Amino acid sequence: MPSISRGLLNRTRPAPAAHLRSRGVVFALVFCLSGVAVAQGPAPLRLGSDEWPPFTDVPGGQRVAIALVETALERAGISSQTTIVDWKDVEAGIRHGTFDGSAAMWKTEQRERDLVFSRPYMENRLVLVGRKGSDVSATSMADLAGKRVAAVGRYAYGEQIEQAKGVLFVNARNDQDSLDKLLAGEVDYMLVDELVAHFLLTYQADEASSNLEIGTTPLARRMLHFAVRRDVPDAQRIVDAFDTEIREMLADGTYGEILQVGWIRVDVDGDGLDELVALGDYVGDAPPGTVYDVFGHPPADLPTEKQRIVVKGNVYEGWDAIPEELKAKGPAGQGDVTYKQGTTLMTFKF
Repeated sequence: MPSISRGLLNRTRPAPAAHLRSRGVVFALVFCLSGVAVAQGPAPLRLGSDEWPPFTDVPGGQRVAIALVETALERAGISSQTTIVDWKDVEAGIRHGTFDGSAAMWKTEQRERDLVFSRPYMENRLVLVGRKGSDVSATSMADLAGKRVAAVGRYAYGEQIEQAKGVLFVNARNDQDSLDKLLAGEVDYMLVDELVAHFLLTYQADEASSNLEIGTTPLARRMLHFAVRRDVPDAQRIVDAFDTEIREMLADGTYGEILQVGWIRVDVDGDGLDELVALGDYVGDAPPGTVYDVFGHPPADLPTEKQRIVVKGNVYEGWDAIPEELKAKGPAGQGDVTYKQGTTLMTFKF
């Protein structure tokens, strides 16, 4: 079966697997075995993004996409710095050479002419949220004809949103503004990214269940990429190094740690089948109840306890194969949780 991380992902049966090699060995392998040797001068990559929490924001804000990209680049020995401006200024800055690229960008044919894009490292999926008792079973935007729907203007999800006929969109400044309009009865529904909905269900479960109905079918979806201008020296090698490190981060728990989602579902070894990846060194005393699906794949037709589980890069064939000492305590719990690099968890006011 294909494996990732140049053999660093270990598949185990009931016996415990060997741990991943040390960080230093992984670092050496990235540069020696993969041939990704990126020579960077003292100046960091100059990246531009707009204000789009919880994915991109100013330092100290809600910026999980920037945190993922900066961490992956740092692990590859590449420094970077992100400036937050209006999106039109991001695009103009890339054209004029003010920015070397962007940490969070959707791929288009036009953009590919000037930029080298990474593999997708996240998927943006918009889901429907209504007040308690609302019908959130819509499977397409067409199902919402005649309804008032709050949406943040920056969510330019393309034709799926722009060409929705009969939907009465109400612009909102941010997701909190959308929620305020929804609870006040000014709109029938709001659109939020599935990651935001996951935060609600994980960290504000009581408030969410008392006040909201949250849909499970994405009404729009776009893949998110890191991108570098083609004329930047070593642009392709920078992107290749980033892709390598993101794959490592998905398998070793770093990705889930930055998102603070506890468990993620993703295909870490490239065999077409997803694994459940734990956050941290321990998995708790019961199989995960809530899992964040990184790329929106249909879940395996298996009970959670029978699915393959990854803990710190080691693969176990089902819950019973995990050593008991790894079930002593669970990953980061609820409460006052912050992202790595000081990014604040999105919390709503009801």
